[in-house]
Amino acid sequence: MIYQIIEVANTHAGKFDYLQELIETFSVYTEGYGIKFQPLKPETLATADYEWFGVYQQLYFDNQEWATIIDQANQTKDVWLDLFDAYGVSILKENLSKVYGIKFQSSVLYNYALLDQLSNVDLSDKRIILNLAAQPLSDIQEIVDRFESQLKPKEILFEIGFQGYPTTLADSGLNKIRIIKEKFANRLVFADHTDGNSDDALWLPVVAAFEGAEVVEKHVMLSNRETKFDFYSSLTPERFQVFTENIIKYFSLLSEPFINRKEEQYLEKSLMVPILNKNKDAGSGINLIDEVDYKRSGKNGLNVKSIESLINNYHILGADKTMGDSLKASDFKKASIGAVIACRMKSTRLKKKALLKIGDLSSIELCIKNTLSLQNVNTVVLATSTEEEDAILKDYTYDPRVKFHQGHPIDVMQRVLEVLDLYNLDIFIRITGDNPFISNEILEILLASHFETGADYTSGRATAFGVNLEIINTAALRKVKSFFPMADYSEYMTYYFWNNPEYFSINMVDLPEDLVRSYRLTLDYDEDLLLYNNIVDYLSKEKLEMSLKNIFAYLDANPEVAAMNSGVEVKYHTDKDLIKRIFEHTKIKQ
Repeated sequence: MIYQIIEVANTHAGKFDYLQELIETFSVYTEGYGIKFQPLKPETLATADYEWFGVYQQLYFDNQEWATIIDQANQTKDVWLDLFDAYGVSILKENLSKVYGIKFQSSVLYNYALLDQLSNVDLSDKRIILNLAAQPLSDIQEIVDRFESQLKPKEILFEIGFQGYPTTLADSGLNKIRIIKEKFANRLVFADHTDGNSDDALWLPVVAAFEGAEVVEKHVMLSNRETKFDFYSSLTPERFQVFTENIIKYFSLLSEPFINRKEEQYLEKSLMVPILNKNKDAGSGINLIDEVDYKRSGKNGLNVKSIESLINNYHILGADKTMGDSLKASDFKKASIGAVIACRMKSTRLKKKALLKIGDLSSIELCIKNTLSLQNVNTVVLATSTEEEDAILKDYTYDPRVKFHQGHPIDVMQRVLEVLDLYNLDIFIRITGDNPFISNEILEILLASHFETGADYTSGRATAFGVNLEIINTAALRKVKSFFPMADYSEYMTYYFWNNPEYFSINMVDLPEDLVRSYRLTLDYDEDLLLYNNIVDYLSKEKLEMSLKNIFAYLDANPEVAAMNSGVEVKYHTDKDLIKRIFEHTKIKQ
């Protein structure tokens, strides 16, 4: 709440009973309020030839009168004193325990004698207000430092505003608030001196408070008695009440919750609900751009943020949904994600390459080791055929967590589907045992994109050959199999998706530049094996993690090593007859 200082100034015109009546009238304002007086003595404040000297004589109260005034005011609120001269210092000293804080007008900031007189007064529990009217921004820190070092108060506040009899709106100093707040942490007082009969007097301090002023100072006077001085900007009790109600009403709004119930109800009634614009099968993801329309609807359903949260936490549809349906939490399930490593002993170019050593591990064990480092993967399976020569791979699963499966001797797709059914996997990462440098760096990017786009198939658009990954929905692979009961070319599983974009949602992801290279990192030739041992020896010697970025950094710095296998061709990339046959055997024909 805004702290308010009721400024008495000189409205009393030296009449003791007026001042007592004013204090009593405003005694209803207690917690969060202060009241400020100006104890002064003509002889210590001014010379006899000063134009206001005679007025100062009228305004004078003696020490006992000030003691009575301060005691009366202190019964209901904090007492502040404006100090101008040695007399004011004496009044402060005599009533020190009842004074909450003191103020120095801008004209007093360089009164070194006054500060010296105050330096032997314990002000450690007092607040000090420094009025900065006409003080350059560049001088403020020096002023603060001087008062801080000499008086050592509990707090120093800055004040904006001056008495212009009355002060015009343009001269109010409202524009200074943000400037000072940007440069200083001190609390700010806004002293309003606009015409007390104007609407500005009721609203300008409210605006100032919203701009950042924590304290508001307002002049007051009695409405039932003649007020000779300082009436220009003073509020009567009736208008002060209106002003205070404005402050309370508008600042109470700042304590309201960030989102209120009425606001929630407004959004609930008008919010556009995601409605499916196509049929969706269980096991598939949701694309919140292409697969839903946003409509105001009487159907109950999750809002887009709730669906997005489920997607970001790797959820898929757990049930079939029809075009026009809204989506509920019960429609989703947490996807079970597995990594399926396809490997066989049969190899025409590099005999038994799966068992060849790369460092201390066989090629397939290194592939499995790196696969186990993939995050968000529930199950890792080494899948091979039922051929007798492949049975030996059971001894090379590297870790007890890895499952071993022998399936269809020719149809790789059938073999993978057996694994997916056996371990209830909803989504799998397709990995070839020839690729030992599997990277979680790439998987994190692809997996997030796969769920965000609701894709059936996701892969990176370009990176080193042998480190890219493929993420495939089980439901999508099962759909492929429905078109190809015997998938003769299913070792080229990728093309069953790439060649049928009208049937499947294909998501090709542009990887960041630091993960894109033209190196060959798949095992098929002796040159590949030589290169991989160079990489592993280097990482082991330097005690570096086997991450893709570390591998690329090594090859970037050693082009002669990277060139060891650079001349090797990939047959299904260059053999036009093979490419044609793959297309013919993987294209869905209806």
